[in-house]
Amino acid sequence: MSAWLDVDAMIADRDRKIIICCGSGGVGKTTTSAALAVRAAEAGRKVVVLTIDPARRLAQSLGLGELDNTPRPVAEVGRSAGGSLDAMMLDMKRTFDDVVIRNAPPAKADQILNNPFYQALSTSFSGTQEYMAMEKLGQLHTQAQADGRWDLIVVDTPPARSALDFLDAPEHLSSLLDGRFLRMLLAPARGPFKIMSVGFNLVYSAMNKVLGAQIITDVKTFVTAFEALFGGFRNRAQRTLEILSSDDTTFVVVATAERDALREASFFVDRLSEERMPLAGVVVNRVHRSALAVSAERSLTVAEELSGSGDHRAEVAALQRHASRMRLIEREQTLLRRFSRSRRGVRLTQVEALPSDVCDLVSLRELGDLLAEQD
Repeated sequence: MSAWLDVDAMIADRDRKIIICCGSGGVGKTTTSAALAVRAAEAGRKVVVLTIDPARRLAQSLGLGELDNTPRPVAEVGRSAGGSLDAMMLDMKRTFDDVVIRNAPPAKADQILNNPFYQALSTSFSGTQEYMAMEKLGQLHTQAQADGRWDLIVVDTPPARSALDFLDAPEHLSSLLDGRFLRMLLAPARGPFKIMSVGFNLVYSAMNKVLGAQIITDVKTFVTAFEALFGGFRNRAQRTLEILSSDDTTFVVVATAERDALREASFFVDRLSEERMPLAGVVVNRVHRSALAVSAERSLTVAEELSGSGDHRAEVAALQRHASRMRLIEREQTLLRRFSRSRRGVRLTQVEALPSDVCDLVSLRELGDLLAEQD
């Protein structure tokens, strides 16, 4: 089995100022991020946790009525060690709007914010959520350096469709906004496009018929107003990638002991290695265990013997349930052994499945204890 991921040592390392939890959807990234943040705060770190999950369950578990784009203090977290915890939830459109307002003159900002193409881009374009999570991370990092309000930022990343989406989002969005096609829409008959203006006009005319003249006009208006901000997006994207690969940051890949989740975790581990980004290790959530060292086969044998010797229906059902659980445990451990063999050197911690949902600070602390528990 892989080396153990020492979560408490990771939290205690003051050189680590950013912990990024990444992985596929449904593996417990949000609760893992929150549990790490609570544990770090109660160990003396000044923490802000940025979540992407819009569900109110996390806010309620932290003792807050709701979360929004502004960090809110979590008063119920113990401060005896000198730490603190703020929590916030990414508002994708609000973050994008703030970028525009902060970087464009007021008249241009109003023109952009009211543009229909921008409104669609800022709410539903593929990759925008991932990019805005990184924009917000950059803002928090800058603020932490300026005023020392936080010494640790924990980020719950969006559930990427593939392992590449999260790391590539800054480049994808800046490429879209600075793309050749949008430049052609803006000035199809000038500069290098002049010689192809006849052919382009045919395409442009066809697009008008398919998409409608108003959509094309909205895009052109948006590009014209947004042109001055293109360089800023590229620069921020580059700074974001520099932060992600610096010694300030470490990544935690979150998975479950299921084939698809571990395959996605492998993609993340490999990509982080290729990009030379610092990986702390892998958290495997909801691992099943049993206090009874009775195999599935033995349980089924005893159940069969009991079923033919009187009324033992309750005992037989219990033995069959235990056999099913043991088979699940065997399947999970087989998958984890394969993962460990294929990714040697990657640190791993297994988190036992809790009997109920994480719904309050007590269960977040319990999850934190399990995260730090040595296998």
